[in-house]
Amino acid sequence: MKTSLALLALACAAARADFPAKTAELYLTRPGGGPGLERPARLKFRPADQPSERQPFVFVDPSKTFQTVVGIGAAITDASADVFASLPAREQKQVLRAFFDRKRGIGYSLARTNIHSCDFSSATYTYAPEGDASLARFSVAHDRVNRLPLLRRAIAAAGGELTIFASPWSPPAWMKTNGDMLHGGSLRPEFARAWADYFVRFLRAYKAEGVPIWGVTVQNEPMASQPWESCVFTAAQERDFLKNDLGPALAAAGFGGVKILIWDHNRDLLYQYASTILRDPDAAKYVWGVAYHWYEDWAGGRPLYDNVRRLVQAYPDKPPFFSEGCECPSGAAKALRLDDWSLGEKYGREMIEDFNSGTVAWTDWNMMLDERGGPNHVGNFCYAALHADAKTHALHWTDIYDYMGHFSKFIRPGARRVAATSSRAALKATAFLDPDGSLAVVVMNGTDRSEDYRLLISGRAVKTTAPPHSIATLVVKR
Repeated sequence: MKTSLALLALACAAARADFPAKTAELYLTRPGGGPGLERPARLKFRPADQPSERQPFVFVDPSKTFQTVVGIGAAITDASADVFASLPAREQKQVLRAFFDRKRGIGYSLARTNIHSCDFSSATYTYAPEGDASLARFSVAHDRVNRLPLLRRAIAAAGGELTIFASPWSPPAWMKTNGDMLHGGSLRPEFARAWADYFVRFLRAYKAEGVPIWGVTVQNEPMASQPWESCVFTAAQERDFLKNDLGPALAAAGFGGVKILIWDHNRDLLYQYASTILRDPDAAKYVWGVAYHWYEDWAGGRPLYDNVRRLVQAYPDKPPFFSEGCECPSGAAKALRLDDWSLGEKYGREMIEDFNSGTVAWTDWNMMLDERGGPNHVGNFCYAALHADAKTHALHWTDIYDYMGHFSKFIRPGARRVAATSSRAALKATAFLDPDGSLAVVVMNGTDRSEDYRLLISGRAVKTTAPPHSIATLVVKR
């Protein structure tokens, strides 16, 4: 990310000063309102007295600032790249514009990609053949077919800057205790150095292909043994691999500036796992932040946002980084319900809670998938913001796209979160001061009842309405 120091300084200075709100552009998404964000309504602030408890309001205090945003976006997997490559040229341009162009689309500024295969690949593959411990035959030729071309086009569509991080789902089978890239297993100690060098070769190859990698996670979902590509790392194992092998290998190869994120799994064990690594100074010096997912609530629990907050309190210099979340069809048929409004609402709720908990980034899982929710070589089909029919090439945008856009289009890299509260449980809110000096306030109403409320900033307020099951972004200017 190359946000200028001047813009960041401007944002910080603006946050410390009073914010005399004058006008706001209200962008709204609601059921029945049509695809995309509705044409903005212009609202005018007026001086406001002390609100009463009978008056619902969202209160924003721009003088209190918190974390700085790295980016918002989605993963460009093999599945996304293969579906994109199958589209005609006109639809490809439409997709790139919709996801990465800030003016005509929702301006994604962040992307994740996989290091060799994952479940959302058409088959299992690696960059080094069986027994190639010296990595003499290492090659990313597989990715040159569809994934690297899409990544380069995404960078261009985003204006030449796109923060990309990469994750491995498993080392090659010959490096593992179970001799299989699937079904868990662990890294064999004698291949730790070779696996660290594998990261180096990947970073070097992608840089040569015109796709520089901003950061890497050590292991995707290290506590899960899955039917697809997976590898188990305990916290102690990841700590030791990081400090003895991966960290030194990246530094020695000139990739010391590549950010390393640990954990990359759910919020449930986030604090225990991260603290085990961060308490070791020899490991902690290589750690930039802590990546995490949202899937712990699938087991019948509730999202553990407080675990993210505790991490921020204990390790404020190792920011949380949301690296993956998605919904998958359930039930015997497992048919996709592409018009289910609850898909987007889950995203809106999770993003507001995660940002208010301190995360610096938010990454959807697959950017786009086919009409089945794949391709996926183990049948692990999921939803995405965009589904493209493999036969007709028809594009079906789910409301995930709209909900993501309420954040990614207006909350840009370098934005600072500011204090935001609501006087009604029905209204969830978060707010950011953008580097351009504007204030982006996201307000979501997930209930069945309309809520009239006032947005109050520095003694000035504007009255508006949150329709049932709606999300809005108010871009406030002085």
